[in-house]
Amino acid sequence: MEIISTGFEGLFILKPKIFEDSRGVFFESFSERKLQGYIPEGTKFVQDNHSVSSKMVLRGMHLQREPHAQIKLVRVIKGEALDVVVDVRQGSKTFGKYFKTLLTAENKLQLLVPKGFAHGFLAMTEGIEFAYKASDFYHPESESGIAFNDPQIGIDWGVPESELILSEKDRKLHHVNINDLNFYA
Repeated sequence: MEIISTGFEGLFILKPKIFEDSRGVFFESFSERKLQGYIPEGTKFVQDNHSVSSKMVLRGMHLQREPHAQIKLVRVIKGEALDVVVDVRQGSKTFGKYFKTLLTAENKLQLLVPKGFAHGFLAMTEGIEFAYKASDFYHPESESGIAFNDPQIGIDWGVPESELILSEKDRKLHHVNINDLNFYA
């Protein structure tokens, strides 16, 4: 597995080594040993989540505040998703900036998202299957987020906003001042 820097502290793309032959494909999708040094010592992934989304569904931008902040390891099992994260860690060199990458079933890339990042994705194909590991359990009282179209951040989703399908919850995420999220680098 190759671990690729993104220029954002703690945020990495994981590119698996793919073994393919006449029988099919094999690759290692997770190795705690290979992530040593990339995630805080003692981190355990305690929950796996799996969603299926129609084309143009946007889920995000979500995060959990301390003490239930999560490290996430995200990937697409079927289809394609534009995966986007925003650094909300005050004091970080990339505070308020976003990173995006295309995760697909074909490229098998994963994104290792540290604590202090809001996360979301846009389904680029019909019926995508998106899966991720989380280092803490979902805790509703710690849930937070930022609007997908927050003008302070200016995420370029690559499609007109009128084409996006959002949940009522995500539609109601306000344009919050990311300084108020209280994450520190």
